[in-house]
Amino acid sequence: MAFNKRVKIKTILDQNPIGQEITLMGWVRTKRSNKNVSFIALNDGSIITNYQVVADPNLISEEILKKCSTGACVKITGTIVESQGAGQASELNAKSIEILGEADPEKYPLQPKKHSLEFLREIAHLRMRTNTFGAIFRVRHALAFAVHRYFNDKGFFYIHTPIITGSDAEGAGETFKVTTFDIGNPPKNTDGSVDFKQDFFERETNLTVSGQLEGELAAMALSEIYTFGPTFRAENSNTTRHLAEFWMIEPEMAFYDAEDNADLAEEFLKYLIQYALENCQEDLKFLESRLIEEESSKPTDQRSELNLLDKLKFVVDNEFVRITYTEAIDILRNSNPNKKKKFQYLIESWGADLQSEHERYLVEKHFKKPVILTDYPKEIKSFYMRQNEDGKTVAAMDILFPGIGEIIGGSQREERLDVLTARMDEMNIPKEEMWWFLDTRRFGSTPHAGFGLGFERMVQFVTGMGNIRDVIAFPRTPGNAEF
Repeated sequence: MAFNKRVKIKTILDQNPIGQEITLMGWVRTKRSNKNVSFIALNDGSIITNYQVVADPNLISEEILKKCSTGACVKITGTIVESQGAGQASELNAKSIEILGEADPEKYPLQPKKHSLEFLREIAHLRMRTNTFGAIFRVRHALAFAVHRYFNDKGFFYIHTPIITGSDAEGAGETFKVTTFDIGNPPKNTDGSVDFKQDFFERETNLTVSGQLEGELAAMALSEIYTFGPTFRAENSNTTRHLAEFWMIEPEMAFYDAEDNADLAEEFLKYLIQYALENCQEDLKFLESRLIEEESSKPTDQRSELNLLDKLKFVVDNEFVRITYTEAIDILRNSNPNKKKKFQYLIESWGADLQSEHERYLVEKHFKKPVILTDYPKEIKSFYMRQNEDGKTVAAMDILFPGIGEIIGGSQREERLDVLTARMDEMNIPKEEMWWFLDTRRFGSTPHAGFGLGFERMVQFVTGMGNIRDVIAFPRTPGNAEF
């Protein structure tokens, strides 16, 4: 069958090899026929563009052409010729067509018509065959590659942190438990508690919510590291911004303070967006057109002020605004939505935990630029964040993006053993279980910092998609673990 002789559609469009005989393989998007000829639009996933194949019924049997229906997988050999029609420079004159996999047109759910995103989530196993999802997942790949390239070029080392862990880095308690027990009848201690000594790991374990704590251990030896792996949150959030399983990028850097951390995060985000602009032009143009069409049905005041490509370029070309949490609270408290009680969560006093509506107001209405918020109250942040000299705030940092809200969260880490252990006592975090983490403060401690970027939120921003479930192939959300 000589599959290795296959030429990708992207290669043909890049090289335009007129006169060459080649073999294409892919899936039929559409077919139209008249008495003299059939036109097959073929796509192999290498690029958003379909490639036109011209099939002469005198060369290709009627039986084969009938099976070239939407969704069918085919192998076509022929000669590249200059196209007679508008819209493409070349096309393939088919000499032979082999059906690799049929698709019954009566049953195939992806017929050539407009499908809603809700419907496509129900058939997530097929939705990558659409233009929209093909574009999204090519962009997602490019961004993932850019993550590794960025950190590699800066001398960072990629660390694989455990997916199964005995710690809850965020102290949130919303974890997925990992056990080999019969959950209906686990072994018990004499006091009635579960006897985890009989479990596989001989202790209580869960799926990781973050690779940060283990990443800190690596940074204390390798200086600059990053993780990029799946993380899990068992919070019952049915929103357009939350997943139960998502991918997180978490760099940790020794010899960094809070300002160094913010500088790196801003540079990193701009690098990723610039990489997508340079390497995903066709897909981003398609997604921009899709977004314009989608927004045309909305009221004018609900439409984006910038088109997708302009928004991405704007972020790359402008410095992020940097303000403290205290400054943000003053802005929000005095804002019209707060005074007119249009915020769902009104800002009344210092210490309030900012919600997505507040973050988006700062970015989209007040500054109209990405915002780096710093120096949050210690009461609303995690135990490991470095306490500032005022005794009230910590050297935390959140980066807020238009349409998304928080896209990065990070901080300078608390490197002082006495301050860290006192904070853990305040928050009832058991020091005995975290002995390994505290050892990094006992032996050769140093100022260090890091942040986490939710990869799906980044993909969401770059593709313009409104729902996070549409930027991961098989979303895991409350009530949904299909496929």
